[in-house]
Amino acid sequence: MDIEPGVSPSIHHGDGRASVRPAIVVGALGVVFGDIGTSPIYTIQTVFNPNDPHPVPLVRDNVYGVVSLIFWSVMIIVTLTYVLLVMRADNDGEGGIMALITLLRRLGGPRSRRTTAMLAGLGIFGAALFFGDSMITPAISVLSAVEGLKVVEPGLQDLIVPITAIIIIGLFMVQRRGTAAVGRLFGPVMIVWFVAIGTCGVAGISRHPEILAALSPTYAVGFLFGHFGIGFFALAAIVLAVTGAEALYADMGHFGRRAITRGWLLLVLPACVLSYLGQGALLLGDESAVGSPFFLLAPGWARLPMVLLATAATVIASQAVITGAYSVASQAAQLGYLPRLRIAHTSESTIGQIYVPWINWMLLVAVLTLVFAFRSSAALAYAFGMAVTATITITTLLFFYVARVKWRTPLWLIVLVAGPLLLVDLLFVAANLTKLVHGAWLPLLIGITAFTVMTTWRRGRDVVTRARAQAEGPLRAFVDHVQDHRPPLLRVPGTAVFLNRGKETAPLAMRANVEHNQVLHEHVVIMSIDTLPVPRITDAQRTEIDPLGYTEDGIIHVTAYFGYMETPNIQNALRLLDPALTEGRLAIDDASYFLSKIELRKGSAPTMAPWRKRLFIATSHITADAAEYFGLPGERTVIMGARIDV
Repeated sequence: MDIEPGVSPSIHHGDGRASVRPAIVVGALGVVFGDIGTSPIYTIQTVFNPNDPHPVPLVRDNVYGVVSLIFWSVMIIVTLTYVLLVMRADNDGEGGIMALITLLRRLGGPRSRRTTAMLAGLGIFGAALFFGDSMITPAISVLSAVEGLKVVEPGLQDLIVPITAIIIIGLFMVQRRGTAAVGRLFGPVMIVWFVAIGTCGVAGISRHPEILAALSPTYAVGFLFGHFGIGFFALAAIVLAVTGAEALYADMGHFGRRAITRGWLLLVLPACVLSYLGQGALLLGDESAVGSPFFLLAPGWARLPMVLLATAATVIASQAVITGAYSVASQAAQLGYLPRLRIAHTSESTIGQIYVPWINWMLLVAVLTLVFAFRSSAALAYAFGMAVTATITITTLLFFYVARVKWRTPLWLIVLVAGPLLLVDLLFVAANLTKLVHGAWLPLLIGITAFTVMTTWRRGRDVVTRARAQAEGPLRAFVDHVQDHRPPLLRVPGTAVFLNRGKETAPLAMRANVEHNQVLHEHVVIMSIDTLPVPRITDAQRTEIDPLGYTEDGIIHVTAYFGYMETPNIQNALRLLDPALTEGRLAIDDASYFLSKIELRKGSAPTMAPWRKRLFIATSHITADAAEYFGLPGERTVIMGARIDV
């Protein structure tokens, strides 16, 4: 049963005045920064990869230019764009591209409705690209860490792919248990990781301190524009340094802006910069280290421990993006862009920790396919950058539209700030497009496929909603018909709850019960779910009762409100009702629940293209069992069928 979202969200500008406990910062280090914090493993190695279709010659000036370009890319895209700007826009505390979409759907008047719809569609494409990111990140991250084994012992080369596959299978197998227990270890492990890579970086810098000159932007500008034929193509690999930037924004609801900002500025940014500078210093003194500068930066005795630590860090990075995919899928389903999916909450105390089985197994198959198809992190790097740059560009564009329309930021300031930032983003996108035939097509294909499925579901859902409304008829007229029925309908003891899409139309199951069985329960609750474009709401705001014109007929309509981050629980919502307003005490623990099951068939009406009709019907088969999704007792749930042509 697909529910239409409703009421507008509120917008908060971060959590700037809230205090931040150290434990929150440690938690953020373990979840938020896993992806971007493991980028030093493969970024410089990929830039100077001799097998690249557009190789960067390993010469002194290029080392300075690459390290400088990495540093300033991180500062501009992560620190300036995300940490200082984008994270100030949240939807009731939640961040991420889906939160921006919900904001966009509430902004602007009739004049800007078309623009808003177009940008929201662009945002949906960005969310679709995130699924590609969720497939590529575990593959490239774990592969890059396990590849450190060949530095320790070259004879282990052939075991890299099998070991990676075993780690990934184990990672996805434990998802059903949730991350609460393991999560407590993530923060300390990542602190050790950042301290270790920062220390190795300092050691490298101490041998060639002249690398510190790369912090000057003149080297970045000189490399990019002075050697544009080399620098432009290098951007396709340099973007790997900012992979995971979206996670800072997406996970803002879990930890808050201040905790993420502090973690980034005080530990993650310095550690990553020191690692990049150290690797650059190493290449200045030893060009043969280009095959694996990250691991060779560590002393010989520390390389195996560093491989093990890197593997743990990349598993954490993968965990973050996998749970991110669960969250995006759950929010997309709540907003009507995906079918209702079975969701399991894996924590009693943390509502955001969820497990979505269908998404989990789909990701596992996809990640293993990528590992066995590409077989190295260098080969996957071309695919990785495309998803990242496109998502960053879309997020930046949506943010500045919100800033202009909602916050009334002066146009001259928008142009002054957004222009250069979008130019940087588009340069990265253009550079990655040059790798289209070398793997950049993959995330685009995944994104286009997911986008097509999501928009088709939304369109088909609207078609079915209209067809159902016609078949169900007006609710008020049906209640009047029940009152005027002669002879009066037999009313049997007990409570019946009919789930419905809203209160405009009569539930198909209730109509069938009256017309065919000529019977109705003593207490009837017609219940609809309204998913609001805010993450969560309080119990005081949970329900709204409408007597439907009669105060003593035992028939009421209840609207239950849920945030898009919540899983609707019907029984809990019913227990919140005031008996004084329900025309008698409802027997919640013994109530019967009635659902309308719709069988979809491909019809002849020109509602959608024939292939989209087939896709919509096929997608409907992954819809979760409604009784389980809404927390209904299976032994007291009755499902009545109906047939609708799409």
